[in-house]
Amino acid sequence: MQETSIEAVETKKQPTKRPFFKRRRVWLILLCLVAVAAFAVWKKQQTTAPASADKPGSKAPSLPTPIFVAAARSGDMNVYMTGLGSVTPLNNVTVRSRVDGQLMEVHFREGQNVSKGSLLAVIDPRPFQVLLTQADGQMARDREQLNNARMDLERYRTLWKQDSIPRQQLDTQEALVRQYEGAVKVDQGQIDSARLQLTYSRITAPFSGRAGLRLVDPGNMVHATDAGGLLTITQVQPIAVVFPLPEDSLPQVLGRMKEGRLAVEAFDREMKQKLASGELASVDNQIDPTTGTVKLKAVFANRAGELFPNQFVNARLLVDVKKGAIIVPSAAIQKNPQGAFAYVLKPDKTVAMRPVRTGITQGGETSVIEGLAVGEQVVVDGAERLREGSKVEVKERDQPDRGGAKGAKPAGEAGRQPHGRQQ
Repeated sequence: MQETSIEAVETKKQPTKRPFFKRRRVWLILLCLVAVAAFAVWKKQQTTAPASADKPGSKAPSLPTPIFVAAARSGDMNVYMTGLGSVTPLNNVTVRSRVDGQLMEVHFREGQNVSKGSLLAVIDPRPFQVLLTQADGQMARDREQLNNARMDLERYRTLWKQDSIPRQQLDTQEALVRQYEGAVKVDQGQIDSARLQLTYSRITAPFSGRAGLRLVDPGNMVHATDAGGLLTITQVQPIAVVFPLPEDSLPQVLGRMKEGRLAVEAFDREMKQKLASGELASVDNQIDPTTGTVKLKAVFANRAGELFPNQFVNARLLVDVKKGAIIVPSAAIQKNPQGAFAYVLKPDKTVAMRPVRTGITQGGETSVIEGLAVGEQVVVDGAERLREGSKVEVKERDQPDRGGAKGAKPAGEAGRQPHGRQQ
């Protein structure tokens, strides 16, 4: 009886174990299928990927890479030094009243260009006219007294010669004449002072420039001690730009100044737009020890008002001209751990990596000291997809880029920097 029960229990447990093993086998089969599929996809990618992506010296892909090229040319390369400076007026004055009184008239508009000597404002002149009248009256009285004293002096001299008066009386009369002469000089000074006050009551422009905002309205009392003044006038024609350069550049600048005038160009803060042209006027007399720079001042005619006081501009100083340099677009110069190089187009429509030694870079162009010859075609766009010996297809400006990027830039424009930026 006991053996039969044990066999019955075992037969009951076996059906519960078989589905578990079946599910396990199914999962193992699924995992194997996934692994085989993943390996097949990876193998396909490896066989379709271009060999040039793995090894620099491998064969180029079958389809040619579209590129834009430009020819290396010979020309003059300007050498510039650039510094961020500010526009500074040659003259800037706060116009104040030199007398006390009521502001009666204003003869300028805010922002108007005024000429030297033009009338700006009028202070009430009546108090000064009264003082002038009083000084004229005092002068007339003292002058007549002086004339009378001089006539008496002539009489006393005649009487003294006749021994009719004592010498003391003659000396007293001579002293009285000198006293009246001094009084007349004092009166003349008072007249001149009153006339000067009348002149000061008419405020004129000390030099030609641009008038600022009006600081006092007509009808207000103004004083010579007022700190604010009536307005400010800034000379804008000509105008100066003060900009710093590194102290290491000072010997070259001073040497060029001895040879003649140096041209300076003013650009906006982004170095995209040329604002004005001028020339270097002076160099500061000391180097700033905190920054290691020296300040230079350039003067611009500013006839069209391109420059405005306190405006930030990039001043570009021409210090040298490299004659007969080999020039290529800056986009043609590539970099790798070994240094600078360029892709040169070969006659068989392949490219070669050419190590180059570059010089100065200005305005989106770079001078090449060594490695290129005049007339050689260099790649200026599409170089990121190239390797040594890659097959290429030269594109024209109006021809679409079949290799990928829409609207690819024309030759010489890819990577071009704003004109005038110093590298």
